Amino acid sequence: MIGDNRGIELPDFKRIRVAVDRFRGLRCVHTHLRGEGLTQDDLTDLALLRLDLMVAIDVNPTDGLPGLLNIAHLLPITADKVRTANKPEPYGFLAPKMASHLDVDFLSLINSLEEEMARNRRVSRQDSLKDRSILVGVTSGPIADAEESMAELQELASSAGIVVQDKVIQRRQAIDPKTVLGRGKLEELLIRSLQLGADMLVFDRELTPGQVRSLSEATDLKIIDRSQLILDIFSQRAQSSEGKIQVELAQLKYLLPRLIAGQDSAFSRLAGGIGGRGPGETKLEMDRRRVRDRINRLEKEIEAQRLRRHERRKVRTRNNLPVVSIVGYTNAGKSTLLNALTNSSVRAEQRMFATLDPTSRRLRLPREQEIIVNDTVGFIRDLPPGLLSAFRATLEEIVDSRLLIHLVDVSNPRWRQQIQSVDRILEELHIAQIPSILALNKSDLIDRDTLKAISRQLGQDGVREVVSISATDQKTFPPLLEKVGEMLSQDLGLRDEKAFDADRVSRIA
Repeated sequence: MIGDNRGIELPDFKRIRVAVDRFRGLRCVHTHLRGEGLTQDDLTDLALLRLDLMVAIDVNPTDGLPGLLNIAHLLPITADKVRTANKPEPYGFLAPKMASHLDVDFLSLINSLEEEMARNRRVSRQDSLKDRSILVGVTSGPIADAEESMAELQELASSAGIVVQDKVIQRRQAIDPKTVLGRGKLEELLIRSLQLGADMLVFDRELTPGQVRSLSEATDLKIIDRSQLILDIFSQRAQSSEGKIQVELAQLKYLLPRLIAGQDSAFSRLAGGIGGRGPGETKLEMDRRRVRDRINRLEKEIEAQRLRRHERRKVRTRNNLPVVSIVGYTNAGKSTLLNALTNSSVRAEQRMFATLDPTSRRLRLPREQEIIVNDTVGFIRDLPPGLLSAFRATLEEIVDSRLLIHLVDVSNPRWRQQIQSVDRILEELHIAQIPSILALNKSDLIDRDTLKAISRQLGQDGVREVVSISATDQKTFPPLLEKVGEMLSQDLGLRDEKAFDADRVSRIA
């Protein structure tokens, strides 16, 4: 490549000799006319292009003869510092020398660096074969909000079985429409991933297809966003055929706009021939059509499931059993509460989205009143719209509820934001008008004065009742059950009064 005194434009190297523990196999040797040594642009290109070496030759301005050579390479951290190193020096520099005085075996140097990277990768994988990731947050708002969201993303990654090796947050005035991150931060991220042997970058936002493509080309790493991570967790957790169908539908709706032409498929013509209209479909068009057809079939199946659920709900209505649904943020303890209330053995784990398939159980209240208690899928902020749409049939179980128990993990420092997220989703589902009780779970994990202050603060709006419980301690249940019975009795009396008024109006008419 030939440039001028302002710069050299490097071509797209595609995927030449790309691997997570190897360099590109290319060295960039160029001249500097002002004796400025290696610039930040040189180092950035060294990192982003994953070059073996970056060499700048100083040129004597008087006679044009070559001067000192400035040489840099990427520097992997030693294997024993993979877990503990905090932003180690990313570059190694050789002492500037004249070309005639160089005594370095460059091939041996590069081989030793690659061996060190491969060794780091093997050591980092000794404990587990799980994917290893770096979490990335980019925000234009308060950094504290980004840190809270990043903490939640780390919980999601752990629930998905991903090993989190590092977290990076960048605050920008505006999100880069192409790569989300700034160029300097992207360079730092690439170097860090090389040093730690990371397989993927997980972004704490939903990425556009173009951003995923740009980031993949720049880093040669797997790029996933928050929505895709949540979908993957749901895919792991789905047990029933209904849950699997709902998750597959959400995944396909996420995938459809992200189907792009591959390197060899852009002009691949299939399904053409004599009698065909036009040259036929491209491979990409066929993939999209198949995805759309599959989406249509899954939507029909979900609609059939919705009708079957509706019939089951009508049977419960005829039996005059009121339905109480436990709703709340993921990992708030809903399944644990259902098990404790009804002596059930629903799967309950200390991780996000342990429950996908709703469960219904009968419960006899202290006032000798029988009710149906529903355990529902947990909510989370920024829930992918496709996922909410796919699970609408399941969430319709909540629609016929007489009462909601909004369970809150009061020991979580983000409990206030979690309440707001659940309320927002209930609004989106048009079920926020159902009476609810705010149950502060895990109250045994915080001190009594703090609990009283939180209860007083939440009870001031007067919109819903507030009780404190611990789902693992049945002795804390009586106030909750009394409040449930009382509110159901009030609701039943109100319904009877409305029915009586309607009957009287019809008689007068």
